[in-house]
Amino acid sequence: MERIYLDYAAATLLDERVLQAMMPYLTSEFGNPSSLHAYGQTARAAVRTARRQTAASLGAEAQDIVFTGGGTEANNLAILGYLRANCPHGGHIVTTAVEHASVLRIFESLAGRGYDVTFLPVGEDGRVNMEEVRRSLRDDTVLVSVMAANNETGMIQPLAEIGALAREKNAAFHVDAVQGFGWLPLRPEEQHIDLLSIAGHKVYGPKGIGALYIRSGIKIRPDTFGGPQERKLRAGTENVAAIAGFGRACELLRDEWRERACKVRTLKEFFYNTLIKGNGRYRLNGTMAHSLPNIINVSVAHVDRTIVLIALDRRGIAVSAGSACEAGAAQPSHVLQAMGVTGDWLSGSVRVSFGKDTTKKDLVKTIKEIRKIAGEERADG
Repeated sequence: MERIYLDYAAATLLDERVLQAMMPYLTSEFGNPSSLHAYGQTARAAVRTARRQTAASLGAEAQDIVFTGGGTEANNLAILGYLRANCPHGGHIVTTAVEHASVLRIFESLAGRGYDVTFLPVGEDGRVNMEEVRRSLRDDTVLVSVMAANNETGMIQPLAEIGALAREKNAAFHVDAVQGFGWLPLRPEEQHIDLLSIAGHKVYGPKGIGALYIRSGIKIRPDTFGGPQERKLRAGTENVAAIAGFGRACELLRDEWRERACKVRTLKEFFYNTLIKGNGRYRLNGTMAHSLPNIINVSVAHVDRTIVLIALDRRGIAVSAGSACEAGAAQPSHVLQAMGVTGDWLSGSVRVSFGKDTTKKDLVKTIKEIRKIAGEERADG
């Protein structure tokens, strides 16, 4: 059976060129970057190169980049590390109701530890209202954390405008850009971003590697201690192979992201126009405007998402019910609930996400199978 992968928002295939960049550090070049001998020097040079490549993809300087074990760790280091270093005893902090669990749960935990937390609502389109943002910021606001783009719906937030307001209040601005990285032009300096999280497995790099951009002058205090690696912010021997692969993936992004985005945007429009537009059996969660080119969230009327997922998987098609990190959760999507989605539309939502290798043929088959599941076409047709 031919298989079709449409869950690129969860993980991407390791690019062959990335694998080639990693192979020396998985085989012959196995030195520890902290060692002074030639093996160590080679490993250390690989880390330096990757740091430059990663920084360049954000228009940043190499010294602004700290490698982490992934996006979740980068978010934790950014939020908790900033608060530990600058306001350990409390303060007002702001986020949105549609953040990834690795941000949302941090803020929920901080609400009981001396911090006054504001969870910004979103509209039906999944985006924050700038007047709501303006009203939420106070003289005692110390940190604002807003994702670049939502991992379930692909809806993009107005980062530059939020960053400008946070800067006016002297509040640090953190952006979880894990889902938007590779699809959006992210430039922390221009968008008034102080801290920004990214991850390798969303951009055809390896899993288990991420990075945190830290604007020069921003103080972060770690919660792990040991060696002086990563500016003393992440103790322990670096994963050189993964870092080298991530750097190469970032380098490829600089040359290819616009072409990738243009291709998948065309596919997304085809999917929407062919399946969803004008058909009352389906609902687009979010909007086509102000959204990532590679993610579309659709609800199927009167069919639970679990049934849709299993039925498609049996037909060789992989999609998801939302965040891969929440795949085992029984409760409905907090993102869609925040957007006002209810009833069958809430229980019947699935996320379809495209990648650089997705074809129109893949979508034609997927649309046909979804129509069968929804009862539009005969199962044997």
